[in-house]
Amino acid sequence: MASDGFQPLDEKLLVEYLKATPSLAAKLGNQFDKLEIKEIGDGNLNFVYIVSSPSGSVVIKQALPYVRLIGESWPMTKERAYFEATTLQEQARLCPDHVPEVYHFDRKMCLIGMRYIEPPHIILRKGLISGIEYPLLAEHISEFMARTLFYTSLLYLTTTDHKSAVAKYCGNVELCRLTEQVVFSDPYKVSEYNRCTTPYLDADAEAVREDNILKLEIAELKSKFCERAQALIHGDLHTSSVMVTKNSTQVIDPEFGFYGPMGFDVGAFIGNLILAYFAQDGHADKGADRELYKEWILKTISDTWTLFYAKFTALWDKHKDGPGEAYLPEIYNNPDLQVAGEEKIYGRSSP
Repeated sequence: MASDGFQPLDEKLLVEYLKATPSLAAKLGNQFDKLEIKEIGDGNLNFVYIVSSPSGSVVIKQALPYVRLIGESWPMTKERAYFEATTLQEQARLCPDHVPEVYHFDRKMCLIGMRYIEPPHIILRKGLISGIEYPLLAEHISEFMARTLFYTSLLYLTTTDHKSAVAKYCGNVELCRLTEQVVFSDPYKVSEYNRCTTPYLDADAEAVREDNILKLEIAELKSKFCERAQALIHGDLHTSSVMVTKNSTQVIDPEFGFYGPMGFDVGAFIGNLILAYFAQDGHADKGADRELYKEWILKTISDTWTLFYAKFTALWDKHKDGPGEAYLPEIYNNPDLQVAGEEKIYGRSSP
């Protein structure tokens, strides 16, 4: 065990930890004789276990002091577990239908115990690769984004509460820097971490690196990402951070959470759907195409934005006389100003 109290848990140590933690033991019915433990941490950063007993199940997630995918050569703060647990708790409070409940958080052990999202839920990216349609996806993800972004913004919060929340998340520096690197920096230069299908995409990669207009636009977006503390964003809302069935959508893994530009979450999710659209021809079985499925993806993209806009605007209208200090009703007191305010937030006119 490290001097700070941190100890990586293997399966044997995990069982002992569960026995000694009442909130987790209760979820398992205090039954440890027939415990099943499965390590499912196929992500980049953490160990993740599904622990099941005859009486119930929990997921245990422990952050390591390095990027698991790379190894100890890429150190990473363990404090990301604190920001993930805090963001999960806040987003579950605001949108409980689409975020798993946190049962336990141990800051010293960088460990989160949370609700197990049971089968037939699968990672959305896997469903998109398999060509599965999710009729409620746009409805659910737009609800998640509208509620979590609106209720943590100055449209709803006082400046005092907003500044306090911003300050709490300022410590998530390393995860923000990771996004700055892999989203806003590495793709536009030669980097040891870049991956592309060589030699087939070498010319395309070089074209990106040599596109001056693109690089200036990216610099502006990077500045917004670093400077605009609009709301509590998930920060990594791609299609592997969402678990789905035909009737359920669950958002997971918000360890990149911080107060940033609202458009980053919306854009990340829609951008991943665009990537999925262009990948479909490569996933199609021989003798079959994915044209109808591609149409569904395009409709889901459109519906996601349209529904998000409608729900976010409805929340704004509902709370226009509330505590939010961004647009005080005494000042923005006529329809023209209200419309102008909406366009300022969305960066465009209504759909």
